[in-house]
Amino acid sequence: MKFGISIFPTADAIRPAELAVAAEERGFDSFWVPEHSHIPVSDMTPGPDVPGLPAMYYQTMDPFVVLATAAQATSTILLGTSICLVVQRDPIQLAKDVASLDVLSGGRFQLGVGAGWNAPEIENHGTPFGKRVAVMRERIEAMKAIWTEERAEYHGTYVDFGPIFAWPKPVQKPHPPIIVAANLPSGLKRVARYGDGWMPMPGAGETEPTQHIAALRAQVAANGRDPATFEISMYYCPPDDTVIAQMADRGVDRIIFVLDPNPRDAALRQLDELNAVAQRHR
Repeated sequence: MKFGISIFPTADAIRPAELAVAAEERGFDSFWVPEHSHIPVSDMTPGPDVPGLPAMYYQTMDPFVVLATAAQATSTILLGTSICLVVQRDPIQLAKDVASLDVLSGGRFQLGVGAGWNAPEIENHGTPFGKRVAVMRERIEAMKAIWTEERAEYHGTYVDFGPIFAWPKPVQKPHPPIIVAANLPSGLKRVARYGDGWMPMPGAGETEPTQHIAALRAQVAANGRDPATFEISMYYCPPDDTVIAQMADRGVDRIIFVLDPNPRDAALRQLDELNAVAQRHR
């Protein structure tokens, strides 16, 4: 079993590069950070000081800036987004951001993607909430063209551009792994269609994610790809020995623990506690 660490990077939390170094030293295989460009003021999210969405959602930094600092400070740990909100980013610029980070990290970037859940946030970026899954698919297809073709072009309903030159190209070939976050069974189709891995969250969907692993791997194989290389990373998994053992038995490849966004000393104490759990299952 592999183990990763994720944190909402905020100005008051441990510096991400320092945490990534500490995680690498302790044997964690990957370091992940989430994304929210902003949180609109709404009945659902009235503010960080009102009970509801934790303050870290309002305060999180840009994931690509954060991971660039971590890339500079580390040498082996994988660096990923958990997740990147593709529908809130321009695909041509995002393709460059991903490729640049993959080059600067020496081929260690993992692109975790998701369609998002906060309708006002998504719509502030110009995408109707009901169209977000289709928009994400086209933007990912367009980015794959940019990463793999010298003269890339894409013509779809939501993304449309003629031949372009765009460098750098990623170190990883054909491109960094695309890890798709989807919790509902209906989302597994897109996971198998354009994903290189799956990042569900236990307890967030209608059914337990591990119930669908065998069917998902079969669908990946039906799409002409090797299911043995398709990694399942369980996000926000509790540090519970029984749960982790069950995840391993059911085919999960990686557990991703989420740290609280605490200052350095408290964050490192929590990291050590989580590492003690991970050591029992590595």
